Amino acid sequence: MNISELSIKRPILATVMNLFLILFGVIGFTFLGIREYPAIDPPVITVSTSYTGANADITESQITEPLEKSINGIPGIRTITSTSSVGRSNINVEFNIDVNLEAAANDVRDKVSQAVRNLPQDIDAPPVVTKSDANSDFIILMAVQSQTKGLLEMSDYAENVLQNKFQTIPAECV
Repeated sequence: MNISELSIKRPILATVMNLFLILFGVIGFTFLGIREYPAIDPPVITVSTSYTGANADITESQITEPLEKSINGIPGIRTITSTSSVGRSNINVEFNIDVNLEAAANDVRDKVSQAVRNLPQDIDAPPVVTKSDANSDFIILMAVQSQTKGLLEMSDYAENVLQNKFQTIPAECV
């Protein structure tokens, strides 16, 4: 006896088996992994400070740590990473994906402006807060050289000819 005969002889059993298949399909679909969404870059805010003449330890203790403590209270932060080198402090603040980049940048600016009074008075400039936008990265980076043309002629050719040709490439060709 095959499944066709069984379904014809017992239609209620066939209906129940189909309902079970549909139920297991729906349950399986809800637990299915999502892979076809695009890669999403999380909002990242960078705080850079310059302190000429200070070694890495002084930069760490007098600039990086006070700024980190101030920034740490902002809601939605995923990770904070910092580097302190001779005369330079960089703090990268990564937020959760659901956080608005503009709102996060404003929150970081507010906290940094509050922490400025705890920083040394002789720093070169106030800390600079920048947003990292994935769309502002280079798509292509080229080097153009010639045996016969000079540097000025090559840069003019690259800006006026090559750049225009690359900008007019249709999107479906990329």
